[in-house]
Parts: sequence; C-alpha cells; structure tokens
Amino acid sequence: MKWRHSLLAGSMALLLAAGSAAAHNFHMGLADISYNARSGNTEIVHTYTTHDVATLLANLYGRNLDLGQPDSEAPIRKYVERQFYLADGQGQRLPVKWLGVKADADTLTIFQEIEGRKLGSATRIHNAVLIDFQPAQKNTVNIQTDGPVQTLIFDQQHLELETR
Repeated sequence: MKWRHSLLAGSMALLLAAGSAAAHNFHMGLADISYNARSGNTEIVHTYTTHDVATLLANLYGRNLDLGQPDSEAPIRKYVERQFYLADGQGQRLPVKWLGVKADADTLTIFQEIEGRKLGSATRIHNAVLIDFQPAQKNTVNIQTDGPVQTLIFDQQHLELETR
C-alpha cells in the first residue's frame, strides 16, 4: 500500500510539473474587431496572457511592472500602439483610439476603437504584439463587420494581413 501511495504522489508531481511547463509553451493572443452600429464605431478588444506581457515589459524597461496599477498603462500603450495598427487600402493608418486596459492574474485586456468608421475590405492589419519577443506567439484576430466572422492568424511569417 505504501508503494502505491508513493507512486501516486510521484505521478501527481510529474503531472503538475509537466502541466506548468506546458502552460508556458503555448503563447497566444486574441483580438476581436467588430462594428457597433449603435455608436458607429469599430471596437477592438485584445486579450493576452498577463505573464507574457509582464515578462515582455520587464525585458523592455528593465523593471517589473504591476500590470494592475495605473502607472503600467503608459508602457503597455506605447508597446501595443507600435505593434498593432490598421491601414486603409491606400496604406494610410487608421486613427485607433486607446480606451484603456484591464489586468487580472491571468489575462490582460486592452480596449481600443476607431470612431465613426466601419472597416472595409482590403484593410491591412499589422499585429506583431508579443511576436517580436516570443517567436512561438500566435495572435488570432476575429473581424465582424458585415456577414460571417473573418479570422486572421498572425505569426512570425504573417505580421500583416488584409481583410476581405
């Protein structure tokens, strides 16, 4: 009976170690872009893993930032606005307005919008958030304007994609 308990305890420890190691092997982000007919604005909501963003910012700024504190918003904004943007068919950047950020232990959520505009086809989306820091990072962007949702996947080979 004692050996079964030892075996079970060893197996559990191995599973927990493997689970925590695997938790950091998959790096992903999600952005939802949708048109709000009531406001006339295009809304953008990003979600990233808090740990990944905190590690990136510590690397960039040489200090740990508490992402739940107001003073962390400026560095997050500076980074995201450099790594995520949209452009029209002529290559002109669209005026993406920063609305704010919310962080908890697991996720960092970023809110942006484009006032008075619905995205058209041939809008260029550049999304390199965390891809410059984490080579395995994959960012999914779901776009809902008219018709079915369009999904684009950004990675090292695809930093800029066009809506259809």
